[in-house]
Amino acid sequence: MKKTRKKQTAGKPKQDSSAGETWELRLYVAGQTPKSIRAFGNLKQLCEEHLADQYSIEIIDLLKNPALARGDQIIAIPTLVRKLPEPIRKIIGDLSNTERVLVGLDIRSVA
Repeated sequence: MKKTRKKQTAGKPKQDSSAGETWELRLYVAGQTPKSIRAFGNLKQLCEEHLADQYSIEIIDLLKNPALARGDQIIAIPTLVRKLPEPIRKIIGDLSNTERVLVGLDIRSVA
């Protein structure tokens, strides 16, 4: 998997997040398992729909760099960590429950 970076583009309005924010996201995975691939796909779709190109995704493969799990205290995979905007938030799983992910990342409040 690769590192994905998106920057804000003029003319593409944001749908749910606050204006001017850049979202820094890290997805911790262990190789190219179906669950890891599904988590990345779900995250990419969610970001395109709700963060309007104001995000960056960093994929961290713990099979290649297991020591990196310590920094964000990763205990399960896949795990998504929202580094910015603060506060840091974590979501474990394949990110298939869109509503749970949006609320968990504080993109959308509980309805």
